[in-house]
Amino acid sequence: MNRPTVDAPPEKIADAAHEIDDVFRTRWSPRAFADKPVEPQKIRRMLEAARWTMSSYNEQPWRYVIATKDDPEAYDALLNCLIDGNQEWARLAPVLMMSFVKTTFDRNDEDNRCAEHDVGAASAALTFQATSMGLYVHQMAGIRPEVARETYDVPEDVEPMAGLAVGYLGDPDRLPEGRRAAERRPRSREPLSAFVFGDKWGDTAELLTA
Repeated sequence: MNRPTVDAPPEKIADAAHEIDDVFRTRWSPRAFADKPVEPQKIRRMLEAARWTMSSYNEQPWRYVIATKDDPEAYDALLNCLIDGNQEWARLAPVLMMSFVKTTFDRNDEDNRCAEHDVGAASAALTFQATSMGLYVHQMAGIRPEVARETYDVPEDVEPMAGLAVGYLGDPDRLPEGRRAAERRPRSREPLSAFVFGDKWGDTAELLTA
C-alpha cells in the first residue's frame, strides 16, 4: 500500500477488500474543520483538477462559486445558500464552494443528459486532489437552490448542485454535541456484490466470485 496521503484518524481509513490507492482509503467527509486558512495555491490546484475532468463532448458543464473567510461578506452569502443543518457545522470550514451544472450543450442548446454526472466527476477530482494535499472536503446535497439562484443571478439553464466545505481536519469537540459521535464512527460501504452485476440485473458478476 502507498503511504497514507493525509493524517486520517485510524477509524476513518477504509478497510478495503482489494488494494486501492491511499487517496481513496483516507478520503472521508468530516464536519469538524481546523481554524486554519487554506493556501490559495492549494485551492487553485483543486480547481485545476476539476478543470481536467472528462465530460460528454468535452462540454465541461461544471461551474463553481467559491468564498473564503478572508472575505466575510462573500463567505456569509455562500453559507446562507446552505440549509440550516449544514450551516451549523459548515461555518467551521475556512473555504466554502458551491457547484452548479449547465444543463444544455453549448454547441446546440440541446439538453445534456450527462451534465450532472460530469459535474459529480469534476467535484470528485477536486476532492481527491484536496486529499492528496492533506485537505478534506465535505460535499452537501443540503442546499437552498432558490437562494443560490437569487444570490448569484444564475442563468436559466444552470442549476445549483451541491455545497462543498473545504479545510484541514479539526477537533470533533468543536462540533455541536449531537454531531460528535458520527464524526468518530468508522466508515463502511456496501460490498461489490451489492452493485456489480453480470448478465442479469441483481446477479453478482462472475468476475467477483471467480
